[in-house]
Amino acid sequence: QLQASGGGLVQAGGSLRLSCAASGSSFSINGMGWYRQPPGKEREFVGAIGRSGVNLYYAGSVKGRFTIFRDNAKNTVYLQMSSLKPEDAAVYYCAAAGGVGVATMDRVYDYWGQGTQVTVSR
Repeated sequence: QLQASGGGLVQAGGSLRLSCAASGSSFSINGMGWYRQPPGKEREFVGAIGRSGVNLYYAGSVKGRFTIFRDNAKNTVYLQMSSLKPEDAAVYYCAAAGGVGVATMDRVYDYWGQGTQVTVSR
């Protein structure tokens, strides 16, 4: 089970940190990813991180502004968002994969969080 949190309302140019905590004794996590779904649009890839935290990959639209990191001791992945723009507003989802590391394709992820809303005001 994945539990995402940290969403909210922020002004353009501001920052926000999302968290995603994984739970479950039989849950072995490898790669973790973040996706988002803007209003009226399809879900899109934001970024992903490998198990060790060294391997990272970001969508071009967020590269340089968003940072993903994880704390394996807490089974938690974070999405630090800075210089937020109105177009970053979306429901953000975290995902976890048991068998792969950094991945951009959503079909490789085994588990998904419930989503947390991020709203960016102008």
